[in-house]
Amino acid sequence: MRPSLLVKNALRVALMDDARGELSDADVLIRGRVIVAVGKDLEEPGARVLDARGCVVIPGMVNTHHHLCQTLTRAVPAVQDAKLFDWLVHLYQIWQFLTPEAAGVGAEVGLSELLLTGCTTAADHTYLFPRGRPGELIDRQIDAARKLGIRFHPTRGSMSVGQASGGLPPQSCTQDEDVILEDCERLVKQYHDAGPFSMLRVGLAPCAPFSVSPSLMKAVADQARRWGVRLHTHLAETLDEDDYCLERYKMRPLDFVESVGWLSGNAWFAHMVHLRPDEVARLAKTKTGVAHCPSSNLRLGSGIAPVREYLDAGVPVGLGVDGSASNDSGDMLGEARQCMLVHRVRTGVSSMTARDALWLATRGGAAVLGREDLGRIAPGQAADLAIFDLDKVDYAGALHDPVAALLFCGSSHRTKWTIVNGRVVVEDGRLVNADEKDIARRANEQAKALAEKAPAGRGV
Repeated sequence: MRPSLLVKNALRVALMDDARGELSDADVLIRGRVIVAVGKDLEEPGARVLDARGCVVIPGMVNTHHHLCQTLTRAVPAVQDAKLFDWLVHLYQIWQFLTPEAAGVGAEVGLSELLLTGCTTAADHTYLFPRGRPGELIDRQIDAARKLGIRFHPTRGSMSVGQASGGLPPQSCTQDEDVILEDCERLVKQYHDAGPFSMLRVGLAPCAPFSVSPSLMKAVADQARRWGVRLHTHLAETLDEDDYCLERYKMRPLDFVESVGWLSGNAWFAHMVHLRPDEVARLAKTKTGVAHCPSSNLRLGSGIAPVREYLDAGVPVGLGVDGSASNDSGDMLGEARQCMLVHRVRTGVSSMTARDALWLATRGGAAVLGREDLGRIAPGQAADLAIFDLDKVDYAGALHDPVAALLFCGSSHRTKWTIVNGRVVVEDGRLVNADEKDIARRANEQAKALAEKAPAGRGV
């Protein structure tokens, strides 16, 4: 039986409860995988004590959208200044050579970045499975998550409509629909854990309206209802997608997914940049979630999602770092800062406070993934914490408001400790269960191999 953990004397503990309460000079007691007490002067004989003087403690953050394989295609010169469709068409030519080994080390890179920056639960959307290659990309990602100790929500993505049928991806990046559905069933039955404090839940995630058929969207929605898992896809990311859906389906993107049974309360959509007020109301009514990805949307010039309107309407919203080829980082605290800043431009300087952005990164993300056991520091909640040391020069002079300082200040976003399921997985800003230099070396080898296989002119 593992020893208890006692986080002592924290400068500030942001509870992220409904009242958004905060405690000064406070302690958090963890037994096993559960928080059992929060307060002052807590004691626990035999507990491992983490001296958190000078530190801010927040719930472990929840990343609601990622493409872990993309860590191997960051900063590709040819698409540094491309918009989404052009960016995708180019990178498909590299991603068509993905291997299980590449998927595994790509996941180690992306999940390590998240842990180091205070994220304890990560959703991923792997949707490209090269034809004729082993179909175990997600299995390797699950192995990586287990090794590192992060809570993981992989989604089995898919693309079935290639360029020959009017879709965006090349045929080499698509799969037959019966193969897709069989693998969805395999992954859910093999890995999905619906229980409390689950470390692994599987979702189903056809890629986007421009790469899958309506029949596949309907079939996957039926599977999700049958097995009690969640649905995910990209939606309303760009105006090009609007044009595609209007031309091909005679419907706007949200109307299209509603027509195939996706507004039943078990789905969340990435991006959702281009929606009308009546569509926002439909999201709220059906409790359909949004993964807001501000850095990616800015990087690709897609626009700024109407997040303030979503929140005011009651739409569940979380944050996503998105793929590391469109961010090109997995810095979760940095994503919360980006969220805070970008909405001050879109809807006014007071429309997104630091605490609002941290709420989206914690409680918001937990709600989007359907996790009532995550996102708060309270007795009975999962023992997931991100602990940041403010006793550093980049936070000097910022102790007027230590919680807000996490987003307003700081050049290094690494935690002092990251705790997942009651286990310390980052200590003093370093991974406990893996060696960063080894991960980086193996990732660079795989990235080079992918680039060398790509057609002339497509590599890095």
